[in-house]
Amino acid sequence: MSKKEARLLRVGVLGAGPIAQAAHFEACCKARNAELYAMCDRAEDLVTRMAAIHQPRVTYTDYDAMLADPQVEAVIIAVADQFHIPLAQKALAAGKHVLIEKPLGVNVEECESLRIYTQRPEQPLVVQIGNNRRFDPGVTFAQRFIQEELGQLQALKAWYYDSVDRYTMTDNLQPLPITSANILRPAGNPKADRQRYFLLTHGIHLVDTVRFLGGALTRVHARFQKRFDSYCWFIAADFANGSLGHLDLIVPIRGDFEEGFQVFGEYGSVNGHAYLPWFFKAGHVECFSVRDHQYRRVLGEDAFSYKLQIESFADTILHDAPQLGANLEDGIAAVRTLVAIARSAESDTPMRLDEVSGNV
Repeated sequence: MSKKEARLLRVGVLGAGPIAQAAHFEACCKARNAELYAMCDRAEDLVTRMAAIHQPRVTYTDYDAMLADPQVEAVIIAVADQFHIPLAQKALAAGKHVLIEKPLGVNVEECESLRIYTQRPEQPLVVQIGNNRRFDPGVTFAQRFIQEELGQLQALKAWYYDSVDRYTMTDNLQPLPITSANILRPAGNPKADRQRYFLLTHGIHLVDTVRFLGGALTRVHARFQKRFDSYCWFIAADFANGSLGHLDLIVPIRGDFEEGFQVFGEYGSVNGHAYLPWFFKAGHVECFSVRDHQYRRVLGEDAFSYKLQIESFADTILHDAPQLGANLEDGIAAVRTLVAIARSAESDTPMRLDEVSGNV
């Protein structure tokens, strides 16, 4: 484990459910520049069991009480998507930096409402979205190569295929989840509308990676089909830099999990394949440059992307380092893209991102 630095960002994690148990608690404990200072969940039994394992300094069952703790400098919001925005608003209003699990929210307007909470000249607050794929060393290397070597971009293809066997894989890789009857759930059942749920849960990964590698999107034309309980989106995309894109999202496929991308530019190309993040294995990426006719690959020895994103988050707050993770504007744009994809699939017509609003 990396040696801890002298100055650690004191983090409070809100939510002791599956994503916190599988990722955020351990990531905070292992990060070189952060500590799991506080843990909060309304389910007292869950907090007690998680605290025994991860040993935060303090625990809370009341969010307002955690926000009132002056020692808490930043909050990780690891709860249901429908709660992200109001809970982030409260944290920012309390002067806390915020890392929000993806997606930022489920509605364009609610996401945009966060801007006003970050406009604090006396203390600018960092808002980061938990798109941890940006911290896969292979993906990070590909993005830097695209920026520095490829020149003008011509085209980008990206795909995300969930697998019928993925949950068997993740159940084997992750710790046994601890549950409680006292957790707070959103009204209704957000998973009942599978098409919307899959777009929010899986499509957000695809959209953010595409924006990270290819830049801002301006228009999408999505086609959607459901067969044998498999949901398929094929999406033509236009980028602000003039390049063309094609995005595939299928949940699930009858095959292995696949997440990958191809980028073609003026002076080279990039081919990448990312693994399930729970394998802690860096993506396999090959970058070709016409300048020397050589392929480049990176060996990502540290691919605990959840830890790397917290370290980057802490560096931005503690040392004013550039924000490498998805910022607030990235989060808003990603949700807006999902809305455009949903509306385009409904009408089978192209949709400009600057013309859409409302819910995914």
